[in-house]
Amino acid sequence: MNCPHCAATLTPKFYKGMLEVDYCPQCRGMWLEEHELDRLEDTAFSQDEYKGSLLHRQQNSARPCPVCGDLMQEFQYRLYNLRLEFCPQRHGFWLDAGEEQRVLQIMRQRAAEVQRKHSAEAEWQDILKNLHRFFQEGL
Repeated sequence: MNCPHCAATLTPKFYKGMLEVDYCPQCRGMWLEEHELDRLEDTAFSQDEYKGSLLHRQQNSARPCPVCGDLMQEFQYRLYNLRLEFCPQRHGFWLDAGEEQRVLQIMRQRAAEVQRKHSAEAEWQDILKNLHRFFQEGL
């Protein structure tokens, strides 16, 4: 497969020893198959039900899919300030150099937000129980 950014030959590489990706040694971008993007995200935040929708504001890209050669589409990643590309035939995702770090940063941020929400809900539940007990005892 060739890099959709610079046309160099993609080579297999283990990303952080956990995930085999097709890597461009020239521009440092990487091709992730569909399930590999989820596995990358899961290293920072594995609760899929809280990740949110993946694809937003899709538009045509000028870059070809390294698998089928069709033009990819660009999208806004999970409503964050990050634009990635994917193959409409579901072959995978293209991440330019450094975008995988941004994905991990976003997933860590999302994990912290969900934890904060759960903590706030638990605290509020305790407050309501205490109020209920107060009014029950006061009557």
